[in-house]
Amino acid sequence: MSYGNYPDLSRVRRVLVIKLRHLGDVLLSTPVFSCLQESLPEAQIDAYIWKEGAPMLEGHLAINELILHDRDWKKLPFIKRMRAEFRLLRKIRKGNYDLVINLTEGDRGAIAAFVSGSAVKVGIDPGPCKKRKVFTHLVKPCPNPRHTVEKDLDALRRIGIFPSAEDRKLFFSVPQDAQKTVSTLIEEEPFVLIHAGSRWRFKCLPPRLMAQVIDLLGEKVVLTGAPSEREFVEEIVRYTKGDALNLAGKTSLKEMGALMQRAKGVITVDSVSLHMTSALQVPTVALFGPTSEQNWGPWQNPRSIVVAQNRSCRPCRLDGCGGSKMSDCLWTLSPQAIVESFENIAYPSTGAVETAPSDASLFVLNSLEMNPTE
Repeated sequence: MSYGNYPDLSRVRRVLVIKLRHLGDVLLSTPVFSCLQESLPEAQIDAYIWKEGAPMLEGHLAINELILHDRDWKKLPFIKRMRAEFRLLRKIRKGNYDLVINLTEGDRGAIAAFVSGSAVKVGIDPGPCKKRKVFTHLVKPCPNPRHTVEKDLDALRRIGIFPSAEDRKLFFSVPQDAQKTVSTLIEEEPFVLIHAGSRWRFKCLPPRLMAQVIDLLGEKVVLTGAPSEREFVEEIVRYTKGDALNLAGKTSLKEMGALMQRAKGVITVDSVSLHMTSALQVPTVALFGPTSEQNWGPWQNPRSIVVAQNRSCRPCRLDGCGGSKMSDCLWTLSPQAIVESFENIAYPSTGAVETAPSDASLFVLNSLEMNPTE
């Protein structure tokens, strides 16, 4: 056995990458496709993802086809659901893949890898269980904090593909039709974009506090969010005295990207919006509470910073303090410190980005400190 036990990839012509996770996770996997295209220029690369994640990869020049699993299939009668599932697996089988890379730990990805019949199957080491026998090459999870981009790229390193710093950039395509739609939603005047919501409410600031941030900014603000976050954002607007336009639930992900490109900068919680700003290189203030900025923070975006509480308990990775769905480390953030951080990152000509806010209970990290490869 050769050192590293790397497979021979010289004859690989068909590759399937599996990433059955939420929107942000899918976006953070985009460097995997770029690196594969760079290393295997003659190969066609497909992606197997949840249907709702398609906008994250659409337009990626390295991807040949998206194989989409519709999670609404589970609402179908049993027979119809099984038919849909087996049609998808048959498609994977007929893909004649030479290399399959499963970036997720669940059973569905392992089943797809097994059904593919690929000679080389790469997967995250699931520990002592039968599922690990599906894969020819197992990726050992890093026990220490590590950005999700790097965790995904470890699957390539396991088979002898080692990306450069340039190869690790995120990719998000904003089509012209999205830009045209946005031009009808908002005037040309400058604005600040705030993405205050998340499907996990414990990652959000309370509406009153975010309203204070808007008031302190003293600028036109555009609020975005998913349809499920519309009421949450409406509550923020009710509390604010500033000029805030609520577009929550009114834009697609591509249109939200177009808004980001036109904005002075973005203030966002730990959500897919944060990863979009990294891909689009937009000035960004990222607000972190119980989740880890080392795992999920801004990626290779020099005009981005993290604002978080300097507490021994965080990141606790809990769904709120004691499982209460309310995170005190977010509910007690200083609105003034958030605004100061935004001014530093959005208006660099006024001075260098500070590494410590005026509030000593907080800390600010810029993207370069978190991602030394940049």
